[in-house]
Amino acid sequence: MKTFVKLQYKKVLALYKKYERVLVPAFILGGFVFEYLKFTHIPIVVTFVMLFGYWFLAGAVIIFMQAYDAKLVSEKFNYLRLFSPLIIQFSFGALLGASLIFYWLAGAFSISWPVMIVVVLLMVFNETFRHWFEKPLVQIGVYFFATISLFSEVLPYMFGSLSPWVFVGAVGASLVVFAGYIYLLTYFSKTLAHQKRLFFIIIVVIAAVMTVLYFTNIIPPIPLSLQEAGVYENIKVKNGTYSLLGEHENFIKVALFGQTLHLNPRDRAILYTAILGPDNLKTTIVHRWQYYDAAAKDWINKGDLSFSINGGREAGYKGYTWQTNLAEGKWRVFVQSERGQVLAKVSFRVVRPTTSTTQLEETVR
Repeated sequence: MKTFVKLQYKKVLALYKKYERVLVPAFILGGFVFEYLKFTHIPIVVTFVMLFGYWFLAGAVIIFMQAYDAKLVSEKFNYLRLFSPLIIQFSFGALLGASLIFYWLAGAFSISWPVMIVVVLLMVFNETFRHWFEKPLVQIGVYFFATISLFSEVLPYMFGSLSPWVFVGAVGASLVVFAGYIYLLTYFSKTLAHQKRLFFIIIVVIAAVMTVLYFTNIIPPIPLSLQEAGVYENIKVKNGTYSLLGEHENFIKVALFGQTLHLNPRDRAILYTAILGPDNLKTTIVHRWQYYDAAAKDWINKGDLSFSINGGREAGYKGYTWQTNLAEGKWRVFVQSERGQVLAKVSFRVVRPTTSTTQLEETVR
């Protein structure tokens, strides 16, 4: 019987090794796709519960792998050891995918791209990690990045605040939790005891880099996410309903080059935004209006206009600011938090109308 079991295991092992190049990236991609579909269809609280489930599973499996390799676990669990990397990949795919979704929704790519690129590279270059992935140092580095990302996403929801102290608290909590995890990991694997110092160095470096990115406003203002933003020429508000009047333009043209407004000097340009946030969040949104001075070849700040929001509205918290006497040329408006973390950048061009009237269409929000 034992001989038969061993033969079966060898067959499964050979099959696994044959398709490992496909299975490993497929599982991390599967985790990301599953997380994206789940994120768009279930409440955020359930999403966080499931993410902590993935987080706990990944940590437990990493410890199991080290304990098994140290012969502290029975060989009866050889199948679990064989497929442990796939379990970790799927869990990491879900955790990193959630981070990418949060960063993508909460920030303008032109500002937050360094963090987004790091997350994407950790996922795309997983084929390179295939040969490295069972190295504890690599596992610890990726796992801690996923941990600090998860904590910095959850704590603002818990406290309903975008305060820098909430992010600092997330970093501190991640370091404390992970210090305990490293001690637990090295307890089950004495062979890793000599790497303990390296483990602490790598998590401190990651924490320091994330903190620098946050205080330089590269990390976006999670948990806020932009639902909609656009520039209009007139607005009417009645019983919470916004009637927006703007010029009809091709979607692709707007996405590539921004909107075009035909305005006389006394006409208004109105920036409308709808922003999602937790139920208990109270904060201030700033619209930073800037004009491109072609002579100086620089963007000139034309005013920071702000309004307060209370989060939790299904369609997003609606708000707008406006400017008059806009000069012809390029304009942009940054939608940002009080600290300057950017949610979005809306670009448009102002030209003088060649006819007496401009045809406008109504959009109701």
